[in-house]
Amino acid sequence: MAEKATVTAVKKALEHSPKRNFVQTVDLSINLKDVDMSIPKNRIQEDIILPHGRGKPIKVCVFGSGEMLLKAKDVADRVVSVEELGTIADDKKQAKKMANEFEYFIAEAPLMPTIGKRLGIVLGPRGKMPKPIPPGADPRPMIDNLRKSVSVRSRDRLTFHTAVGTTDMTPEDIADNIELIFKRLGMKLEKGTMNIRSAFVKTTMGPSEKVI
Repeated sequence: MAEKATVTAVKKALEHSPKRNFVQTVDLSINLKDVDMSIPKNRIQEDIILPHGRGKPIKVCVFGSGEMLLKAKDVADRVVSVEELGTIADDKKQAKKMANEFEYFIAEAPLMPTIGKRLGIVLGPRGKMPKPIPPGADPRPMIDNLRKSVSVRSRDRLTFHTAVGTTDMTPEDIADNIELIFKRLGMKLEKGTMNIRSAFVKTTMGPSEKVI
């Protein structure tokens, strides 16, 4: 169960958010302190499975062949064969469109070097290089987990943000998601949560509320 202060901050963010005719995302902004981001190992790059999910559909694309494509066909939002991969890589516009359309990518492990070589320039900077999966494995569990995940990336900055839910989720569920992110950051940072200077929660169109 999330701390009362976190729940209170989320409630305020939801209450003060102007009503819109679409479901707004709830974002968490995190500000670190006493961390040298010029050292690559200090940078945050975590995929975190949220206890209550994202609150909205997350699109997953699978690169594969044969058996993998058959297994992924009814589970993934899109499957891409080896032949299609070459066609997409040759068309920069199509490659960028695909990179922006899907949140996560999965690839059969043997295809990873080819994808790195052909699509790395598009997927890499977006933090969307595929997660490898053994040939013939069932992709369903990985896809299910990714649909409940967020990617937390700091790059070389002390301030970064990530989605923690949507406005139609309960404040308690959003707060639980936030607490788990803090916990995971605490495990990654040298001084744990002492390296977190502050954190704010806000909806897409609303003002921010301080969590810590």
